[in-house]
Amino acid sequence: MPTTTDLSTTVHQVPTSSGPVPVTVTERGQGRVVLLLHGGAGPDSVAGFADLLAARGPARVLTPKHPGFGGTPRPDGIDSVRRLAEVYRGLLDLLDLTDVTVVGNSIGGWTAAELALAAPGRVGRLVLLNAVGPTSAEHPVADFFALTLDEVVNLSYADPDRFRINLAALTDAQKSVAAGNRAALQAYGGPTMADPSLAGRLGGLAVPTLVVWGEADRMAVPAYGRQYAAAIPGAAFHLLPAAGHLPHLEAPEALLTLLVQFAQFVDGTPTDGQ
Repeated sequence: MPTTTDLSTTVHQVPTSSGPVPVTVTERGQGRVVLLLHGGAGPDSVAGFADLLAARGPARVLTPKHPGFGGTPRPDGIDSVRRLAEVYRGLLDLLDLTDVTVVGNSIGGWTAAELALAAPGRVGRLVLLNAVGPTSAEHPVADFFALTLDEVVNLSYADPDRFRINLAALTDAQKSVAAGNRAALQAYGGPTMADPSLAGRLGGLAVPTLVVWGEADRMAVPAYGRQYAAAIPGAAFHLLPAAGHLPHLEAPEALLTLLVQFAQFVDGTPTDGQ
């Protein structure tokens, strides 16, 4: 078992209805089990927050790479968020984990919601960080695949200049990983990054849920987040200032405080946020 300063990485062969799927999982820390699911920004985007949560939660934090991200293989049959959630249900079964706090950002939040619907006996709490998935006529999510990288950065952060990427400075290996990430994201989310059936199914969620939103998010605006929370029975909504689509990068301390409080509630019922 890793300590709060140790990391271990394992490739698990996760059984699914389509056959075994290799999933690379990094584990750190001890304590309440947290499954932390990254968004389209990739597995590196959650590593720093995973370190913080493991050390200060304290928590045993599992950070998998979605198959296809980070240079990992994606079997052809794993081609939707619901199929990806099936993989993580298999992972929790394989590791025999229960009462897991599942935290997901963006498409990782969509996956977390699908996982909580599919495996309520394994998932104890759900935290959605600027999650996508439901369709919204009033507040549609930005068309990621029609945007340039600079446009994505402008819409994603409260302080975009901190997160600019110089594409010309990337190595060929880094460009290959980035291309694989983009292809996997499109395979999972489809061209619209949404599932018209999800909003109606969110009413079936039966685990305590906290929806956290960066107030500066323009990829998926806070009003979209409020709609998301309203579709989930008993969900709390909390708006984080000075943060955008990836609050774990821009406001990690504030987010950590929310998560620790949420995970420690004795009766499992969160209070309303702002």
